[in-house]
Amino acid sequence: MVYLPMMMTVRVFLLVVLFVSSTKFELKDVSAATMNSKSETDRASLLALKDGITANAQGILNSWNDSSSDFCHWKGVICGRRHRRVISLELPRSGLIGWISPSIGNLTFLRSIDLSNNSFYGIIPQEIGQLSRLQYLLLSHNSLGGDIPSNLSHCSQLRGLYLDMNNLEGKIPKEITTLSKLVEFTVASNNLSGGIPHSIGNMSSLQQMSMAYNNLEGSIPYSIAQLRSLIYFSIAVNKFYGTLPAMIYNISSLKLLSLTLNRLHGELPQDVDEFNMIKLSYEDLFKATNGFSETNLIGSGSFGCVYKGVLGQDETIVAVKVLNLQQRGAPKSFKVECNALRNIRHRNLVKILTSCSSIDSKGDDFKALVYEFMPNGSLEQWLHPRFDGEHSQSRTLSLVQRITILVDVASALEYLHHYCHARIVHCDLKPSNILLDADMSAHVGDFGLARLFSQTNQNFSTTQSSTIGMKGSIGYYAPEYGVGGEASSQGDVYSFGILLLEMMTGRRPTDEMFDDGVNLHIFAKMAIPERVIQIVDPELLTSGEIMKTDEGTRKLKYRMAWETRCQNAQQG
Repeated sequence: MVYLPMMMTVRVFLLVVLFVSSTKFELKDVSAATMNSKSETDRASLLALKDGITANAQGILNSWNDSSSDFCHWKGVICGRRHRRVISLELPRSGLIGWISPSIGNLTFLRSIDLSNNSFYGIIPQEIGQLSRLQYLLLSHNSLGGDIPSNLSHCSQLRGLYLDMNNLEGKIPKEITTLSKLVEFTVASNNLSGGIPHSIGNMSSLQQMSMAYNNLEGSIPYSIAQLRSLIYFSIAVNKFYGTLPAMIYNISSLKLLSLTLNRLHGELPQDVDEFNMIKLSYEDLFKATNGFSETNLIGSGSFGCVYKGVLGQDETIVAVKVLNLQQRGAPKSFKVECNALRNIRHRNLVKILTSCSSIDSKGDDFKALVYEFMPNGSLEQWLHPRFDGEHSQSRTLSLVQRITILVDVASALEYLHHYCHARIVHCDLKPSNILLDADMSAHVGDFGLARLFSQTNQNFSTTQSSTIGMKGSIGYYAPEYGVGGEASSQGDVYSFGILLLEMMTGRRPTDEMFDDGVNLHIFAKMAIPERVIQIVDPELLTSGEIMKTDEGTRKLKYRMAWETRCQNAQQG
């Protein structure tokens, strides 16, 4: 029968279709299983990354836990729509303290990592070099040390590499210069040494490059002229020498060139601005502050007053500290502060923009310092708000904010004591000298009493033993200062301990309740362990952050005991 072969063909065809279909489903199942396996790798890598975090004060990583099934919804984690793999980690300004786990190298779909403005320490993991899709790596404003991993050159898609404001050492790896797609590269404010790699000209896409505030040396390589897209180039405050290569004149795109505090000579190209401190006259500052009017007054100290000012056509808001030169020690304070702030850069130090030494409208000497403006004022205003009628302030700090501020201040002190070109002891750490920016990050300011020390002097004994009156403010300076002791880093740590107790108790060390030999330190020590809840700042109790429970009291006892032990160690 003629239909039999046809039926056989149909049957065979159906069998083939069924086989192919089942195989397809099996392949899809295998593919899904593979993707699930890789997703689990991402999940495990994120949890390992969290394990490296020792402090999570803002609670950013609270959602990162085993009970949460979908890691793509964890805070700071962004996944791709198609594969549900992690493509971005966005955790800037998150108050994180810890080290970066090597497991980050297993997040192979990552295109962007932003861990900037935290307190990560340790080294940059070599495993980041495994991330072949990575386009942006932002690790600025941390406390990372060690060398820059040379295998970052394997991240061939990198467009932005931001490693500034850390404690990185060693040389700039020549392998980095193979990153031909890199547009922005900054390693400013580290402890890097050596020179600029001669192969720097291979980074053909570079538009912005900053190596300022390091210990780099040598001559500027001629290959720099090959960077035809370069707009901004800064190598200020290093040890470069020799002649500025004439071929740099041929970079038509170059607009800003910062070369200050090196041993270079030669002329700048036409149409290029040298990015120095802006020069301001008395008239400029008089206009910016509405004639130093009382409405612009935002603070006053032992050596002068601080005014809010608005500069130039772009209306940049600044803080202008005008020195009272009639005050004994003020001229010296001006010089000390200029010397201290000239070569330091740290995320938790107030940034000085320029200084002004001129003649005022009466023909008298005029000296002022111009700083970056801090919109949230001083820590003093938050800890002890004033209540005086229509100008009353209503400000409170949460426990998390207090801890974050303390971490910021500690980070600034660590930098001043251990990572400056010339080590600095602040000598006047107190709430009114700690300023808060728009994000409530703390910045240590007022270096009018600071001491600069020789780099070779590990014990901080002064190279110049002169003083400006007492080294600090009553209640905050170390006891040995009162009997003529020399300024030291230990004195700053003592002041930090007093500040810490003040932030936990809400009481100034000069509170009128302290008499008959009792001070803030003794007051806290006497309350431990049984009455610790009685001395905590009432604002923390009313906010509910510290509960009057056994567990809450236990944690508070531990914290207060730790603080007083630190004080005992400093006094002993």
